[in-house]
Formats: sequence, structure tokens, C-alpha cells
Amino acid sequence: MNRIRVGAAVVGVVLMLLGPGTAARADAGDDKARLDKQLQETQATLEAATDKAQQAAADHDRAQAALPGAQQGLDDAKGRVIAADAAVRQAERDRTAADAAAEVADAGYAEAKRQVDKARQDVSVFVAATYKGGGFAMVNSVLDSGGPTDLALRIEYLNQVAMANQAAVDELTAARMDAKKHSAVAELALRRAQETADAARRSLDESQAAQAGAEKAAADVQTLLDQSAKAEATANQERGAVLARYDALKQESDRVAEQLRAEAQAEARRARKSTGGTNAKNAPPNTVIGPKVGAFLLMPVHGWKSSNFGMRFDPVYKVYQLHAGVDIAAGGGQPIVAAADGVVVRAGPSGGNGNYTCISHGLYQGKGLATCYAHQSAILVKVGEHVSRGELIGRVGTTGASTGYHLHFEVRLNGSPVQPLTWLPGCLC
Repeated sequence: MNRIRVGAAVVGVVLMLLGPGTAARADAGDDKARLDKQLQETQATLEAATDKAQQAAADHDRAQAALPGAQQGLDDAKGRVIAADAAVRQAERDRTAADAAAEVADAGYAEAKRQVDKARQDVSVFVAATYKGGGFAMVNSVLDSGGPTDLALRIEYLNQVAMANQAAVDELTAARMDAKKHSAVAELALRRAQETADAARRSLDESQAAQAGAEKAAADVQTLLDQSAKAEATANQERGAVLARYDALKQESDRVAEQLRAEAQAEARRARKSTGGTNAKNAPPNTVIGPKVGAFLLMPVHGWKSSNFGMRFDPVYKVYQLHAGVDIAAGGGQPIVAAADGVVVRAGPSGGNGNYTCISHGLYQGKGLATCYAHQSAILVKVGEHVSRGELIGRVGTTGASTGYHLHFEVRLNGSPVQPLTWLPGCLC
């Protein structure tokens, strides 16, 4: 199957965008302007094609232009999936570690709490004994001692009891401090475990979102590929009709060339007759148009150049075709004026040229010079009418093989198209 390759420049851009470097980070506005220009060039190349072929080319160009961005989006989405999955696994590992730390902290707190309970029990015994008068009984027993030795023993015993009681209080205080420390550690471990669990859930959500984004990006790429394939199929179906149009346009251009050559020959005969047989190259100025300083022809319409003169290679149908003029984009209905004095030799419908006017301007270096104006919405002159430089002759339109409002302007020597820009002001103004 013949592969459509509309917009070779776009394909080059695709390769740049997919490769490394700064091309992939080009300004979005610049990209749009470049792609719009590429689409315009494609439309100009396929101007004579059928409507279906033009639409297929435009669809293919748009799909190909969007494909690098879609593929980049797919790659980015895949990267996000990988990163999110890694985050999920790390979060799960962190959560497991946090849970283990929490268990250790809980065990430490439980042991510290047991020590507090034991110390509290010891102190409670002392407090209970004191409350029941046990302390006073011990003091009385000291005072009832039988002698100095007995008194010393009883006092020492009392000291031992007091020290035991103080140890019980100190043990309770230390146990409480230790329990408080373990409680803080346990709370911190639990908080970290909860934070880690929350992070794991967030990572999971991000992973799922990334996966959904990757699936959408993949679907977008496939949609663009399907659009390109459909456009190729449509273009190939239109091949016969498009080539027939190209042939018809060439034949029409040949008929125009033949008519203008005949007009040039007639003009040359008139010039020789008026000069008594002098060569036409030496004819008087009123019959020979010669170069002037500055602009040679007047700008026929106010606008901007949208397409150049010259041979074009149609990447869809693999044929070369001559774009016989320069396209000047302008609003519909804008005035078109004669580029120079002359006589109207064609004025009417002309196939792909739409409403078409040609004006003969006499001889230039022995060759008949003519200008032609295509795609007009209205022709305001008729064949045989003499017009002056700058005189209104028609209105900008989009008739014939045209993809938008513009003037297709031709300059012909002895009927053959030549580069119009060399005859117009350099500023195209």
C-alpha cells in the first residue's frame, strides 16, 4: 500500500522531539506556529486535490504532529508508574519496620508499667503500716529499751526500716520515670507507624492514578496511530481523482500559456508593423515594457505571502507539480488591482483557478508579458477591456482549487509562468 507521508517536516520534528536535547522542551507557542505553517504548506501543496484528500492530509498532519507529545506523555506516565510502585514498596517496608518498632516500644512500656505497679505495691505496704500505727509502735519499742546497747540496736533497726521505706519510694519514682520514657517512645513509634501507613496509602493512590494516566496516554497514542492509518487509506482511495485533477490543472495552464503565446506573437507583429519591421526588442517605449527603478509591477493586493512559486513534490501521491504563481493571503472581498497597464485577454471560470483573469501588458525584451489573477470571488473586467496600473479588476475569493481566501498571482512570459517575486516590490507592499 502506498504510504502517505504528508508533512515531511513534521516527521523531522517528531524525530527531534523523541530524541534527547532541547527540542522536546521547545516553547509551546513556537511549536504551534511551526505546525500551523506546516499544515498550511501541506494544504497549499494539495490545493488541487479533492476535498477528501485535503481533509485526509490535514488529519494525517495533525495526528503526526500530536504523536510526539502523546508518546512523550506515555513515557512520562510509565515513569510515574515505576516511581509510584517503588514508593509503595518502600512505604510498605517502612510500615513493617515502624510496626516492629512499635511492638518493641509497647513491650518496653509494659515492663516499665509492671515495675511501677510493683514499686507502688511496696510503697503501699509502708504507707499502710504507718497508717495503722506501726511507726509509732516502733518508736515506742525504742524508747522502752533496757540499756544503751539495746537502744543502739533498736535505733539501727529503725534506721534500716526507714531506709527500706525510702528505697521503696525511690524505686517507685524511678519506675515511673522509666515508664514515662517508654511511653513516649511507644507513642512516637505508633505515630511514625501511622504516618508511614498514611504515606503507603498515598503512594498506592498515586500509583493507581499513574497507572490510569499511562493507560490513557497509551490509548491516545493508539488513537493517533489509528487516525493516521485511516487518513492514509482515505488518501489512497482518492488517488485516481486527485491525479486526474492535477492533470486537468496542467492542461488548463497549458491552454492559458498557448493563448498568451498567441497574444505575444500578435503583439510582436503589431510592434514590427508599427516600427516598419524593426525588431520587437527595439520597439518604442509605448509598446515595450522595460524595467524601472524599484518595483516593476504594482502589488495587486494587500496581504502576506502564504505560498511560494515553484515545483512542489506531493508527498501523498509522489508527483511533482508546478505552483505557477505566488499566493497572497487576504480577506475575502478585498480589492484586486491591475499590476500594470494592459488589455484583459481572459476573464471567467478556469477550472482549478476558479474565477481567473489574465492581462496582457505588451512586450518585455521581445517576449509577451502577462499577469494572471486566480480564485477571485468577483471579476470586475471583461475580455478586450483596457485597464490601467492600479485599477480595480476583481475581489479576493476562494473559488476553484482553493483552501482559503487568497489571491493566486502569476507572471507569464510568452505564456510560461515565471517567478512573480522578482517583479514585485521586495516588501510585498
